[in-house]
Amino acid sequence: MVNTQLSVLVNADAEQVWLMLRDPARTAQWHGWEMEGLDTEIQQIFHSNVTESNDHLRLELEMGDVFTLEPRADGTLLTLTRGEVTGEWTKYDADITSGWSMFLQQLKFALERHPRTARRTVFVDGTSAAHTNLWDVLGIDTGWLPEPGQPYGLTLNNGATLAGKVWYRNETQVGLTVEAYAEHGDGLLILSQQAPLEGVREHPGAQIIASTYGLGAVALDAIGDQWDAFMEEHYPDE
Repeated sequence: MVNTQLSVLVNADAEQVWLMLRDPARTAQWHGWEMEGLDTEIQQIFHSNVTESNDHLRLELEMGDVFTLEPRADGTLLTLTRGEVTGEWTKYDADITSGWSMFLQQLKFALERHPRTARRTVFVDGTSAAHTNLWDVLGIDTGWLPEPGQPYGLTLNNGATLAGKVWYRNETQVGLTVEAYAEHGDGLLILSQQAPLEGVREHPGAQIIASTYGLGAVALDAIGDQWDAFMEEHYPDE
């Protein structure tokens, strides 16, 4: 069996990347999204029965996932090697890997763009009995989306106007920096399409995470309302 590996090149030294893994307050700036119980989840995943290397370049989690840090001239290559999932967690393996893919991009973004600013997040998810395609209902033609690092401008089908740069893209996810999601600089929007998964969800699903920085309550609520309404219209099913 070949274990899945996820990697990001972070424009920061290994010491800073290590702190993002080991300092709970810093981990909260990239792992998951704001929710009740996030601090407890971080303690369970990153501090319960884990093994650190003395050189602070390897961290093995209780479930067998392993983080390795490789210092390079242009930053630090952070790689997560997934452990073998067994028992009741087996059916969630694909979703867990997808989640880690998003979270590693959020780590890179937080450390490179907002190392000293706390994030505020909007998270929405849902499924669609109508087998909705996320890119179609958003109005995003992924075939014509610029390559990572290139600027983009989009007016989505829900009326949202977004501008920034493409942060990353893969077969099921698109990450976009969004100028309107931060008081200074930009925020990050991750759009993730989910396939039906036996024993987990009957229909296709979607997850959206918006990481914002320095916005007031009114602006943050407006972003939340916009994505809540999108989910209620297009992914209303449990």
